[in-house]
Amino acid sequence: MLMENAHYKSLFATLPTELFTIAEKVLAGIRIDTSECEALYLTDNLPLLSVLSNLVKERKMGSLVFFNRNMHIEPSNICVYNCRFCSYSRKHEQQGAWEMSIEEMLQKISAVKDKKITEIHIVGGVHPDRDLYFYSDLLREIKKIKPNIHIKAFTAVELEYMIQKAGIPLREGLAVLKVSGLDSIPGGGAEIFDKQIRLKICNEKTNGTNWLKIHETAHLLGIPSNATMLYGHIEKYSHRTDHLNKLRELQDRTGKFNAFIPLKYKNKNNELSKIQEISIIEDLKNYAVSRIFLDNIPHIKAYWPMIGKETTQLSLNYGVDDIDGTIEDSTKIYAMSGGEEKPALSVTQLSELIRKTGRKPVERDSVYNVIKEY
Repeated sequence: MLMENAHYKSLFATLPTELFTIAEKVLAGIRIDTSECEALYLTDNLPLLSVLSNLVKERKMGSLVFFNRNMHIEPSNICVYNCRFCSYSRKHEQQGAWEMSIEEMLQKISAVKDKKITEIHIVGGVHPDRDLYFYSDLLREIKKIKPNIHIKAFTAVELEYMIQKAGIPLREGLAVLKVSGLDSIPGGGAEIFDKQIRLKICNEKTNGTNWLKIHETAHLLGIPSNATMLYGHIEKYSHRTDHLNKLRELQDRTGKFNAFIPLKYKNKNNELSKIQEISIIEDLKNYAVSRIFLDNIPHIKAYWPMIGKETTQLSLNYGVDDIDGTIEDSTKIYAMSGGEEKPALSVTQLSELIRKTGRKPVERDSVYNVIKEY
């Protein structure tokens, strides 16, 4: 460790005072504060961000990079809300709208019954006519087909609406879903917590305070979750920093976030399409700063259908240790906004993608238990 510290300190010697202080804190394993987080966002020193984020990542996970065998079910893209960044949602009778019955969704799952898929990820639009009991029925029926499958389902935005529509308290609604088969919650719907930004991009739906409350309530019931941040639209670095800090504070209280997934704004087919997408350099910076600041969240995930396979490989040099999963060509959310058209990779392809970066591929389950090292 002394030799390691000496090596890094020699690299840091020429840094400006503020960055040198931050680098020394990261090297010593000391938590950085919000002003230091914003300073990292403001620097153009990408090699420094790579070194620091990899240091944090490798202390936690070594050279391991995780993936899983998963598929997505998107019950409907019919949604009561009108988020300006969304390319996915539709209204009833609008071209491109769809809604699947429980039977249709179960047919999709039955078709992969004999595959080694370990996770079903269920998210979609906030359908105006479907409440908690529709989805609890769905969960129970899925478990009948694949009893041991992990169901990661429903963003906080979906949960708030379906539970309110059922007319019961939040905690009781989450408990119903847990008994029905809900194993964990994805991180979607967080966007940016700042009130003024939300007013401009998604003013109708769950606010940041309620998103955090829903996840905290789930955590206290023993339901783990992920967390996300939508970046690269109208937010500033200060808004990202505030968002990360709120997540870190909640994780200090509950310890139930498994992973943080930065989600890049894609500008195809939505009301914010005039905004130019940010660069790959900014993507990598965001991964690195997230890894350095979120010292209490175990994993940082790059969602490969969103940023592409090449950028995903680059992200592994910036603190990322998870690249999601096989997907099985079962999601349209990012394809409709300009992401990967037919997202599907085999275990062999995922392993090779990781191995080419000099890291070790590991198949995991949904809560990061190791299934197989490749």
